[in-house]
Amino acid sequence: MRVNLTVNGRPHVTDNVGETESLLFLLRERLGYPAAKNACEQGECGSCTVQLNGRPVCSCLVAAGQAEGAEVGTVEGMADGESLHPLQRAFLDAGAVQCGFCTPGLLVAADDLLARQKHPSDAQIREALAGNLCRCTGYEKIIEAVRLAASRS
Repeated sequence: MRVNLTVNGRPHVTDNVGETESLLFLLRERLGYPAAKNACEQGECGSCTVQLNGRPVCSCLVAAGQAEGAEVGTVEGMADGESLHPLQRAFLDAGAVQCGFCTPGLLVAADDLLARQKHPSDAQIREALAGNLCRCTGYEKIIEAVRLAASRS
């Protein structure tokens, strides 16, 4: 099948997409957006989180064909050229990035939260990031980073 979608504002047309191919595979392997990570392939870890038509989803659980005509946002689309997105800057400033494997999914989820809630409580931050697992941190630096980004807006 052919899939037409827009990723980070850029239109893409992909032919010969298999029925069982995931949006994650399409993004990483066919379109060259490697930031969303392939970890659990079960929607449990959040490493593959992207925005699909403005809502965060685990791209490993979305069939590529379901993205026909969709707008997809990945962490690669957050920065403005060489200038980091304020949330990316806050993650660096707060020391919330360790190995970096979970970071793209956390950034996409946090960006969605801050788009809906300008100054979220710690409970709201924890709720918004609950679907994103990190093996390296105790999450405090991540929560601090989201707080920092909110305070800077």
